[in-house]
Amino acid sequence: MSERVRIKEVEVLSDDWYVLKKTTFDYRRTNGEWQTQSRETYDRGNGATILLYNLEQQTVILTRQFRFPAYANGLADGLLIETAAGLLDQASPEARIRAEVEEETGYRVNAVEKVFEAYMSPGSVTEKLFFFVAAYEGTSRLNSGGGVASDGEDIEVLELSFTASLSMMKEGEIQDGKTIMLLQHAALTLFYDGDKT
Repeated sequence: MSERVRIKEVEVLSDDWYVLKKTTFDYRRTNGEWQTQSRETYDRGNGATILLYNLEQQTVILTRQFRFPAYANGLADGLLIETAAGLLDQASPEARIRAEVEEETGYRVNAVEKVFEAYMSPGSVTEKLFFFVAAYEGTSRLNSGGGVASDGEDIEVLELSFTASLSMMKEGEIQDGKTIMLLQHAALTLFYDGDKT
């Protein structure tokens, strides 16, 4: 724990879907002065996400699903194109992403590579995401995917050329942050042709 933070009070505002807390704390500023601050944090646990890629075909696997918060914030149909992802729910990031990718896309992957970790919205959400990539083949697909209906998931699986996915990102058809980060990573490392400067 940091010597610059003294927790004074924690109030649970909501514990329905996930946990929303209001915390009052003292923070020692760089100049040495203590300042009382209050922040709300939304704790939904940590998660993992993965980009499936096929270098021979030059393709990636993405998903499309309805996201109510995006819809409420102006996304006309509420459908976001994303990499497969899910909360850890007490599992290791590697174990959880293997299960999640099979649930959502129908593909089974064994060798997953963690490429980085990131806090996606640290001003209010506690979640840290673990980012993975994995190669896939057509024979890796066990079923049609689609997610878990009882969890409200209704997921469409998309196999796109990598070039098309980058164009969709540029044109604003892909607006999901984690997906953009993994596509950029793939452009710099996996699909890098050596001629870029």
